[in-house]
Amino acid sequence: MIKKLFSIFFFFVAIFPTRAQKIIDTVETSNGRMFIYANRTWEYEKDKGFDGILNPRMYSILTKDSTLNYVQTWDNNTCYTSARKNDLSRLKDTLWLCVLEDVHSEYVSPVDGIVTSRYGYRNGKHHSGIDLDLETGDTVRSCWSGKVRYSKYNDGGFGNLVIVRHYNGLETFYAHLSRLLVVPDQDVKAGDIIGLGGNTGHSFGSHLHFEVRFYDASINPEEVIDFEKKVCKDENLFVHKGLFRPGAKPTDTLDEGESPVQGVPIAQKKYHKVKSGDTLSNIASRNNTSISKICQLNGIRPTTTLQIGRSLRVK
Repeated sequence: MIKKLFSIFFFFVAIFPTRAQKIIDTVETSNGRMFIYANRTWEYEKDKGFDGILNPRMYSILTKDSTLNYVQTWDNNTCYTSARKNDLSRLKDTLWLCVLEDVHSEYVSPVDGIVTSRYGYRNGKHHSGIDLDLETGDTVRSCWSGKVRYSKYNDGGFGNLVIVRHYNGLETFYAHLSRLLVVPDQDVKAGDIIGLGGNTGHSFGSHLHFEVRFYDASINPEEVIDFEKKVCKDENLFVHKGLFRPGAKPTDTLDEGESPVQGVPIAQKKYHKVKSGDTLSNIASRNNTSISKICQLNGIRPTTTLQIGRSLRVK
């Protein structure tokens, strides 16, 4: 039933704005009630009024400082929703981001191909993502779970582009696709097929242009992902203004003592999110530290009850 509805309305979703005006019909589906609008777009009832915030913790941290004016909006028709407002070079603190959330803890490589062009300056211009080899028609997958924010042809150079916002607070871009297989506001899981590889837009030869962005600012995807091993490098990402310097190298490739940007130290903190069955003893053992050190870092006692989902600093 869902596939049939997708095939009927996908063409119109790609052309018309997805935020509609008047409901003309409703359809009961396995994913809940679906509203069909007068402009032939559709939306699930559960998504009505969705504000775009998939990581409330990070949103709360970033928006509490009114002098920075950081925002995160949800727009199905604009590639960069708030780039002019979010100047991440003004970020004051180092923030901890859990790349692999407890409920959404899986990472899947977007494609099987090798890296053909890296993040940084290329022919005098900044390349804001990483290029991965593929053949036209190869499947492209969402690397983490999340919700599709954008899925249509982009005339700014990306060609057929899918943007997925993830529960961990990041967004990923999948560009130059030959075919779009998802629609805006669609929920996706890590590994779900979102399109087919291609050569659309400003592209010379079939490949996937892949970007990782945080509040619209690009970061080096190799800061987060090992593309050779096809795994996340770490479940933790320490977000600081040095990550957003054009051409910034991944932290783990910096020389000893080198900072990604002047005045910003390399983060050495490490956190652990408490899971069912965890104790201070086994957390300390797994992280090569001591119970007393964990207690000192977090202001707790050895007898403190650990709440599932709590983040403990372990280093």
